[in-house]
Amino acid sequence: MNSVRRVLGNKGFEVWSVDPSASVYSALRVMAEQDIGAVMVVDGERLVGIFTERDYARKIVLQGKLSQDTPVRDVMTTSVIYVRPEQTVEECMAVMSEHGVRHLPVVDGDRLVGLVSMRDVVRHIISEQEFMIEQLVSYITDRRIVAR
Repeated sequence: MNSVRRVLGNKGFEVWSVDPSASVYSALRVMAEQDIGAVMVVDGERLVGIFTERDYARKIVLQGKLSQDTPVRDVMTTSVIYVRPEQTVEECMAVMSEHGVRHLPVVDGDRLVGLVSMRDVVRHIISEQEFMIEQLVSYITDRRIVAR
């Protein structure tokens, strides 16, 4: 099955997060060090928001706020759209497209278990298509040998 769980299995389950009281500057530092475009905002073990590069541009830079003085809780996106591990990659892409997001937390029950980005989904689809092409080429080649 072509599930979000499989995408996480290939890319890993590591999720970078910050506390809601962390400064925007701290969140940006994590994002820069890990070369990621978003961090989850977690209070204890509960997902309470997501902070993205888009949030930074629109809610800090354009509003003239200082990243060192602003807590993430003041600018994070709180209406977090997420997917479940058993959902298909196609469903994941539809959610991303419908809501205009590039990062989706993966939640199992009440637990944050991973994060998938548009890049992860595209890589997975390309990998699946390459595998399918290899299988078809092998099948055609085998059929030609048998037919001779």
